[in-house]
Amino acid sequence: MTEHFRLEREGAVAVVRLDRPERKNPFTFQSYAALRDWFRGLAADEETHAVVIAPNGGNFSSGGDVEDIIGPLTDMDMKGLLNFTHMTGDLVKAMLTCGKPVVAAVDGVAVGAGAILAMASDIRLATPEAKTAFLFNRVGLAGCDMGACAMLPRIIGQGRAAELLYTGRVMSAEEGERWGFYNRLVGAGDLEAEAMKLAQKIAAGPRFANMMTKTMLLQEWDMGLERAIEAEAQAQAICMQTEDFRRAYRAFMAKDKPVFEGN
Repeated sequence: MTEHFRLEREGAVAVVRLDRPERKNPFTFQSYAALRDWFRGLAADEETHAVVIAPNGGNFSSGGDVEDIIGPLTDMDMKGLLNFTHMTGDLVKAMLTCGKPVVAAVDGVAVGAGAILAMASDIRLATPEAKTAFLFNRVGLAGCDMGACAMLPRIIGQGRAAELLYTGRVMSAEEGERWGFYNRLVGAGDLEAEAMKLAQKIAAGPRFANMMTKTMLLQEWDMGLERAIEAEAQAQAICMQTEDFRRAYRAFMAKDKPVFEGN
């Protein structure tokens, strides 16, 4: 348990939960900062190889707390507001640059910053009951929050993203799967087990290579094709210097399954 979110470990997989289930797990100023700092620290964490962001009490997150965040924001000056929006954006940047694959397991409500938390994950599973909404428009704000206007169209397409961001309406779980936001839907009783199974499979893989994959997925967003191909050539050549690459070769030749060690 941390002060502002729950942290559990199963082997090389860290499981994170916002921990105010009686309020559907809203963010506070403190939990934004704590999660940002924790994801920043993952880059140097040699024990954690993958992350699952899990629901708590049947819900993922209801976004920014109305009393603890929204109310105080109405009284802040521009400097205070920018400090806040920079902090929330830094959480997303920390997730994208932490070097560890992140699996979101979404049940119940995932709205506002909760929807962003799922969006910024690498892989997303959900229950059929999951309700996802980028509802910033409904509280008088632009849809361009925490990278939504950059990332969401890349995941589900420009027109679908525009509809969700302009209206703030709920995206059903079925829509989310059909549009590619959710990789697949899983029954509530199996959600966390399936997310953990997937995360453990990833964690057992070549973690240096997984870090490189995550890095290139981010860096190639603003590259042209020629630059991307060159960047991938360099990244793959680096991976070919690892012992894990040699382990995989030796295992293949021995008709065995490789056991990766991350070096």
